[in-house]
Amino acid sequence: MTRKANIQDLDQLTNLFDQYVVFYKNSSNYEKHHTYLKERLENNEAVIFVACDDENPDKIIGFALIYVTFSSLALNKILILNDLFVDPLARKKGIGEKLISQTEAFAKELGAHTIRLRTAKSNNIAQKLYHKMGFVREDYLYSYDLTVS
Repeated sequence: MTRKANIQDLDQLTNLFDQYVVFYKNSSNYEKHHTYLKERLENNEAVIFVACDDENPDKIIGFALIYVTFSSLALNKILILNDLFVDPLARKKGIGEKLISQTEAFAKELGAHTIRLRTAKSNNIAQKLYHKMGFVREDYLYSYDLTVS
């Protein structure tokens, strides 16, 4: 089952988010991640869908963190599927697909034009999932980042 996260989910969500951040070679920092997610939820700055264990519906086993923004070229809303993670013990059960499907349904509900995501070049498992779900790797545009700190 997937559903929209709420503030009561914050502790479990933070545990998974912390694992996600470590997967991408960043430091574990439960308190910092807890604060970040709490602010996103309380300020309605992101939508987070969670996947719950079928046998234990109170246990969160995956999440998708989404930001709604706009595209000047499409003249429409787009969703940034910024973070997608499934507990390693719950993988290979279609949880990632369910979270992406929930995100797609949300995009249609909003009338959004596109769902955009980025993943590590080495994350072949995720890439296979994204291709399976209909995502197309962009070859036309380059992605650039500028760290300002």
